[in-house]
Amino acid sequence: MSTAEKHETPAAPPGRSEVEVAIVGAGLAGTVLAITLAKAGRKVALVDPHRVHHDEFRAEKTRAEQMALFEKLGLGQVFRSLVTPMTEIDIFRFGQLFEHKQASEFAFSYAPLVNGMRAALPPQAPLTVGKVAEVSTGPDRQRVVLADGSVIDARLLVVATGYSEAVRRAIGVERVEESKAHSLTMGFDLAISPRDFGPTSIAYYGKRIADRVAYLTVFRIGERIRANMFLYRTVADPWVRTFRENPQRMLLELMPEIAARCGNFALASEVEVRQVSLTTTQGHRRDGVVFIGDAFATTCPAQGDGINRVLTDVDCLSSTHIPAWLETPGMAADKISAFYDDPVKVGADARALRVSIYAKRINTETGLEWRLRRLRNNTARQLMILGRKISHREELPTASAA
Repeated sequence: MSTAEKHETPAAPPGRSEVEVAIVGAGLAGTVLAITLAKAGRKVALVDPHRVHHDEFRAEKTRAEQMALFEKLGLGQVFRSLVTPMTEIDIFRFGQLFEHKQASEFAFSYAPLVNGMRAALPPQAPLTVGKVAEVSTGPDRQRVVLADGSVIDARLLVVATGYSEAVRRAIGVERVEESKAHSLTMGFDLAISPRDFGPTSIAYYGKRIADRVAYLTVFRIGERIRANMFLYRTVADPWVRTFRENPQRMLLELMPEIAARCGNFALASEVEVRQVSLTTTQGHRRDGVVFIGDAFATTCPAQGDGINRVLTDVDCLSSTHIPAWLETPGMAADKISAFYDDPVKVGADARALRVSIYAKRINTETGLEWRLRRLRNNTARQLMILGRKISHREELPTASAA
């Protein structure tokens, strides 16, 4: 039984309502912001076309730093109830075990995570199920009209609609492509039991630049063993089509060293594919409305910064900017700009974009500069492996000592 089935999300009746903050989009960003603001005593309306978030292949793992942000927002307990924790990871480079690492990671399926967060909405911030038909913004009041005629008047409008463009376009805000079809993520279940797989997750980095594979990560979600593979290819690439037709054969060819650990790469599901472009936003500094999460900018999922950006946006807004904005009249663009200029937000967004672009270039570029960078990095790693082997030999007891 899903989280959404176990917990009935409260629904607001149609009509007219007045709130301090209207949030359009009840994905992770919008839902977490609604919970956080409502718990702080703010009057909030959260709007989404669907009561239950649909199955969607998106983020499936996050790190300890994001867990710390959930804790800071008061949602650590809720988040922990919806994820599978991991504490150890085996990292493979050059086709061999490079490092056994102690690291806290948390795995989940995106839709159950969002639905579980929606179930945690407090009664004073119910989910309003409806499609936005009309939006008007201004320096004092914002107005959202739903398809059933319901009207929400608010001092501030937050757009958290992810990749959806309808509300953004209605307001007049456009995406700017920084890197089209930047990367591709594949997700699939492996036909091996958690008991046989063991408690340690795996990260296997590509061996050959020609493969255009960043890395494969294998981990447990509940009673499933899940794999995510990050590549620098497009959906139309013949390699991708061949992989989807026979993933087991291609995985055995790409990374035979971990085949035994992964049930010989037998699959228990279809291969899901998600293409991602890196985008930013222009025309967003305007009266009465703020854009957060993927509605503002997108980054490569291979680097794991998407949830970090979402939670950073929510934290900056809920702890600093929205309380300050609501203390004084008006909601003009100069007020809103304080959020976009917040050094914490700027730093999180800039880092995510920077590492997304760097990771692709270090994995795919063939120019002299990037060949030298790879040589430097790989030489350092090979020396680390050699150093560990020498250290291990020195620690072995000699025959006379035995």
